Amino acid sequence: MTAKAALLDVDGTLIDTNYQHALAWYRAFRRHGIVLPVWRVHRSIGMGGDQLVPALVGEETDREQGDEIRETRDELYQELIGEVRPLHGSRELIVDLKERGVRVVLASSSPQEELDHYLDLLDARELADAWTTKDDVEQTKPAPDLVRAAMDKAETDEAVMIGDTGWDIEAAAKAGVETVAVTTGGWSKKELLDAGAVLVFESVDELRQRLDSTPFG
Repeated sequence: MTAKAALLDVDGTLIDTNYQHALAWYRAFRRHGIVLPVWRVHRSIGMGGDQLVPALVGEETDREQGDEIRETRDELYQELIGEVRPLHGSRELIVDLKERGVRVVLASSSPQEELDHYLDLLDARELADAWTTKDDVEQTKPAPDLVRAAMDKAETDEAVMIGDTGWDIEAAAKAGVETVAVTTGGWSKKELLDAGAVLVFESVDELRQRLDSTPFG
């Protein structure tokens, strides 16, 4: 299939945020009396907060403390968001896809204010065809809601996800969409292939260089 739309994950794929997210979640849990190894938190980055908290500490703790932990995480991430930067070649990837006639939807479940910051960093408001936010989904990844919402905005089912974690791949698969992955989120090439990615690249720049070998070629 030649993809008519690219559903571009933002955190960890276009913007280098995964480790700041891991620290914000680690500190949020700790503030509420829960100390987790940071590596465990990192492995859950890519899920939204509705999925991440119960995945790490269980449904009962989520019911009792989940909302407070998520609110604390939001506050703490705002202290770190000024450190994040686009991954090299991210804006150029959007340009490359657009020049090939591919519709580009930034598929994010971030709150609007976080996505606004990323759009500014990428200078992509006039470049991307559309984007999603937390308000567009009932459940975040690995549920398929985000991918389906992005497909609706792309106005085509002939889409391919570009992501950086197994959670992107799982969500896309549930929506019937293939994923091209990059290792920029801290998942290895083997892990991403085992999760179901059709192709994996070491960086956004490598993906750009090899676009002809992807469904966007």
